Amino acid sequence: MTRTDSQNSRIDIMLITIVLIPVLLGALSIVLPYKKIRRGILVAGSISHLTLTVILGFMRNNAYDTGDWIGLDNQGLLFLAITSILFLMVSIYTAGYLWRESDRNVEDSVEGFYFRNEPERMFIACLLFFLATMSMVCISRHMGLLWVAIEATTLVSAPLISFHKHHRSLEATWKYLLICSVGIAVALLGNYFMAFAAHQEVSLNLDKLIGNAGFLDQKWLKASFLMLLVGYGTKAGIAPMHTWLPDAHSEAPSMVSALLSGALLNCAFLGIMRSHSILFASGLGDFSGGLMVFFGMLSIVFAAAFMIRQTDYKRMLAYSSIEHIGILTLGAGIGGIAGTGAMLHAVNHSLTKGMLFIISGQILYLYGSKKTSDVHNIAKTTPFTGIFWMVGFLAITGTPPFGTFISEITILYGIIGAGRWGIAAGYLLGLGVIFIAMARIMINMSFGGNLNSRIIEKLKELKGVPLWYTAPVIIMAFIILSLGIYVPDALFRFLANAAGLTGGL
Repeated sequence: MTRTDSQNSRIDIMLITIVLIPVLLGALSIVLPYKKIRRGILVAGSISHLTLTVILGFMRNNAYDTGDWIGLDNQGLLFLAITSILFLMVSIYTAGYLWRESDRNVEDSVEGFYFRNEPERMFIACLLFFLATMSMVCISRHMGLLWVAIEATTLVSAPLISFHKHHRSLEATWKYLLICSVGIAVALLGNYFMAFAAHQEVSLNLDKLIGNAGFLDQKWLKASFLMLLVGYGTKAGIAPMHTWLPDAHSEAPSMVSALLSGALLNCAFLGIMRSHSILFASGLGDFSGGLMVFFGMLSIVFAAAFMIRQTDYKRMLAYSSIEHIGILTLGAGIGGIAGTGAMLHAVNHSLTKGMLFIISGQILYLYGSKKTSDVHNIAKTTPFTGIFWMVGFLAITGTPPFGTFISEITILYGIIGAGRWGIAAGYLLGLGVIFIAMARIMINMSFGGNLNSRIIEKLKELKGVPLWYTAPVIIMAFIILSLGIYVPDALFRFLANAAGLTGGL
């Protein structure tokens, strides 16, 4: 389907707007003196972002704009939509979280000191800047701009991780900055190799690279992909480059952990997918796909090994993110129907993990500890949290009838269809070990031990479970349950098209 210049111009304006709005609102939140208005700006910014994303989806009408620097294809639209939906859920929770924390006394919370010194304005600003940079990743059509956008996500998200100003969160922030900076430097080297592969006759525009893939130097192209896989794989948390992820996810505020796991990892993974699509077009899909299968399986193995005796439930969720980015990488590397399953899994994992991290924040608030041994009988103490903690457990481990079951079984079907029986066996074994490890932890947290009278008294003081917490959890649970019961044909075709550049069906 062709587009007129006026249609392309309107899409370009919309794409620029979807980045500029959170930037401008973030800057506004810094100068505004009123906390309630800043929190309203955060929610309003997320609603406007999702609205623009929906409008862009309808405006594209199965075609996409192919500008030299920015544009929107099916892959970009998919990850942009995931980011936008998750950010809206997180912003609702964040507004309530900030309201609750700012009203607590300094004696009640270490965080009270920092709220009294007004870091909230920078926190909200960085959240909005984070949304802008992740959006830029999704709409980038130039490998250089993509690199800049992914690096920018590191810079604006670092203050979010260190928000509590505890020595552990500061250590996690420095680890995040150092390791991801090394990774992004390696990715920059990959872009240089890509330029060498193009003999400086083709720009680093993604469409031109794919269109001229047959003329690219294959030796330089292989070296480029290896650098890009390692570089962006570091940011995505693919093992063994994942070492920043458990610390950052466990020490950041829970809403930040939700965005890191459910949105940021996707952005880095999109960088790998863009690189893979170039090699696939040049006839080197087996090379790049083989590397992705190897690192995908390695990530699942690492996650399973570290989850077996995990004692921190937020670190457990962090290692679960490593597992699922491994599943995404594995499915995309296999290609075919497994690639389509990987796109569906990106949706399911992001929303499920976002829900679980929000719930973990409420558990941490009530029990005051991240140790699994300190959390007992959630289902009786606070039934809503206990029920949805178990819903999240079933969903994240790929149990029917949740959407993750459909996406994981689709990936398995693709692996078997490709004749990779050894990979299929390892995949199932890894998922089985992780299911047992998470069951041991999460079931005991929900039903084990005795009622905690201190927690019950704390709940009485709160006068019920707040809507800003329950609404995002229920909405995300509803979506992942719906995708497990029925995947609309239109959505499946869209996901198949999103995977098409890398060999999906």
